[in-house]
Amino acid sequence: MAEDPRDQGGLEFSQYASLVAAQMAKLGYVQGDPQTSDLVVKFGYGVDQGRDHVRSTGAYDPFWGPWYGPGFYGRPYGGFWGRRGWGYGWYDPFWGPGFGGVDVVTVYTSGIDMKIERRSDGKRVFEGKAQAASTSNRLPYLVPNLVEAMFKDFPGHNGETVRISVAPEKKK
Repeated sequence: MAEDPRDQGGLEFSQYASLVAAQMAKLGYVQGDPQTSDLVVKFGYGVDQGRDHVRSTGAYDPFWGPWYGPGFYGRPYGGFWGRRGWGYGWYDPFWGPGFGGVDVVTVYTSGIDMKIERRSDGKRVFEGKAQAASTSNRLPYLVPNLVEAMFKDFPGHNGETVRISVAPEKKK
């Protein structure tokens, strides 16, 4: 079900809901009717208007570092960009040092929110979020990456927000 009732039944929501349903099926859950199912999954998504990020292209930026502490900046996390082009951490996704100068990049923050509740009593059994930093604001590119990140090591820690960086889209 859509977290925002205005999204329920929409084509965009249906595409994203099918991604979540496929991940749930891999875990052994079966999609059913929300009126009779044991569990109800509520799903929401969005992207902000972006913000300009000014950075020096010749040096490490200590104010745009990772969430995971010193020494993580720029260190690959097991093939940091992975199959879909995302990696854990909030590292400067707009690629490390250059040859000096200043660069301005618009950075968008996107996110998904998923809640699983028991239909019988409405009790929440899982809540999680995934957020991404990217130069893209296109939800069809971002949401699949966020869903994949949400289900990595699912259920993880209840109430946790998984933060990733999404690689820039490949130019065609």
